[in-house]
Amino acid sequence: MTLLLMPAAFLLDLLLGDPQWFPHPVRLVGKLATGAEALFRAMRFLPLRLAGILTAATVIASTVAVVQSLVWQASRLHPLAGVAVSILLLYFAIAPRDLADHAAAVRDALLAGDLELARRRVAMMVGRDTALLDEEGVARAAVESVAENTSDGVIAPLFYGILYGPAGAWLYKASNTLDSMFGYRNERYREFGWASARFDDLMNWLPARLTVLAVAGAAFILRLDPAAMFRSVTEGARRHESPNAGYPESAFAGALGVTLGGERSYGGVTKTVPTLGIREGAMEAATISRAMRLMYATTTLFLAAGVIILIFIHYITISTIL
Repeated sequence: MTLLLMPAAFLLDLLLGDPQWFPHPVRLVGKLATGAEALFRAMRFLPLRLAGILTAATVIASTVAVVQSLVWQASRLHPLAGVAVSILLLYFAIAPRDLADHAAAVRDALLAGDLELARRRVAMMVGRDTALLDEEGVARAAVESVAENTSDGVIAPLFYGILYGPAGAWLYKASNTLDSMFGYRNERYREFGWASARFDDLMNWLPARLTVLAVAGAAFILRLDPAAMFRSVTEGARRHESPNAGYPESAFAGALGVTLGGERSYGGVTKTVPTLGIREGAMEAATISRAMRLMYATTTLFLAAGVIILIFIHYITISTIL
């Protein structure tokens, strides 16, 4: 039964996405993080880095404890209730449909010739300035977001969910939320956010690299270019400022035959990041559609491979015991 939890959650996400009328549980994690930050910052005798460590530990431990408690309480009522709650918790931990919906909204605005609307929509996907982006810049930002979020928004929670169930998936989600809130190198969070950023890097290290393998398989299935993908990864992944984001981004760039990265603006300050990819293919609305297909193929393949490996391990374990 446990082997079916993640596939059921994945299918549920594909069918429903993230309902706008229902408050997403990750918002509760964010509120908890905000409260914990205020609490530990108020303890002025604590060094900022230690306050950040305590904040991260509190949020992660509390999130896992609540998830475990929900599953346990539901299972006490009825085993099927425990299964249902587990599926719902896993469903809320992944976001392939939501990622695709945001990307599709940007693509549709570009196809309609409404560049201003496309800029506003892509601003919901990325943190950079979008007001002055041209069509190519908007498409590139959307593809980069799809690539990075394929790893940390889908593959990583799938990975921890397959291994450790809802608690594993939400341990990762708590870590990722902390990084998105505190993992900045500015004056306020350089010390306080150190633990959140480092723990998220650790949690994403293996999933980011496994994403490359999944993209290779997906590229083969979609008749893209796995060889160019591997070349793009080997030449560019380590040049990225993030220890992890360069892997999915360079993999997508190579498979799609485009370049990602280059010049960006944050808060009016221009920043140049390493260019990823080995071919400068067209960057347009159709490229976003291709990135979406690659994302779906990559995540589906990863999930299928993970379940098959677990079944094989269970079979070997049972055979050894018998």
